[in-house]
Amino acid sequence: MKRAAGKAKEAAGKATGSSKAAVKGKAQQAKGELQKGKGDAKEGAKKNKKKK
Repeated sequence: MKRAAGKAKEAAGKATGSSKAAVKGKAQQAKGELQKGKGDAKEGAKKNKKKK
């Protein structure tokens, strides 16, 4: 969700010429990627635990 919002914010920033908004959008996308990675790691740990 954060990735999509970040992408929209970045596009709006680029369209309006606001480099600050574009950078904030990129940062929000990165935060979304980290959040997704964390969720994927938790799911992997759960699956490994169930296998044992």
